[in-house]
Amino acid sequence: MQQSQPNNPLHGIKLATIVEELQEHYGWDGLAERIDINCFKNDPSVKSTLKFLRRTPWARSKVEALYLATFCRDNPWVKH
Repeated sequence: MQQSQPNNPLHGIKLATIVEELQEHYGWDGLAERIDINCFKNDPSVKSTLKFLRRTPWARSKVEALYLATFCRDNPWVKH
């Protein structure tokens, strides 16, 4: 059974989708400018980024916030 999470704007969106869409939108250099983490700067790939973000909650939070700010502007849970 799938639980409803009305207060979670990222519910149902996979981390891989978030990373792939941000990379397509900003590119690795653009991501590195916005979020200062090495997985965007040194030999970046979706696979290495996912591995890092799954182990590093503070970095994942920053990536998720950037995703929301970039693609979910009309979402009431996103503060502008």
